[in-house]
Amino acid sequence: MTKEEFKSCFDQYFDPLRSYLYYRSGDSELATDLAQETFMKIWEKQIDFDAQRTKGLLYKIAGDLFISHLRKHKVANNYIDSLSLNLSTHDPETTLHYKELKQGYEKALADLPEKQRTVFLMSRMEDLKYKEIAERLGLSVKAVEKRMSIAIATLKERLVNR
Repeated sequence: MTKEEFKSCFDQYFDPLRSYLYYRSGDSELATDLAQETFMKIWEKQIDFDAQRTKGLLYKIAGDLFISHLRKHKVANNYIDSLSLNLSTHDPETTLHYKELKQGYEKALADLPEKQRTVFLMSRMEDLKYKEIAERLGLSVKAVEKRMSIAIATLKERLVNR
């Protein structure tokens, strides 16, 4: 891979790869570190550049690095830190209700299996279409639809029955 191909690959895939890792980990710093490490591995191995093959390889390496990190560090999941509303304009009862609802949502989301949580967050946080999620994760659109429907049903059940 030439420097120009590597730069092009980096510019095209770094942000989506970092987003994918963020949705899996819930930690933006970790996602950035793992995305950078992924590109370092691609550069070190001097893999021939092929747009589709390289993209799939990037996501595979990133996923493996994430799993390896989890095994080594047993990272606690914290997925909804970015959710913050200005609660100062609400009365105490509304604020309390919001905090309880947010805690319930965070717990329900954290309790989802990783595959469902990843698809759900990619859809809701990045506004990706099912086809785009399927391409990034190397899945069929039907698999994404199924994971999403199960995730939504599970979240709905847990939030309604809390």
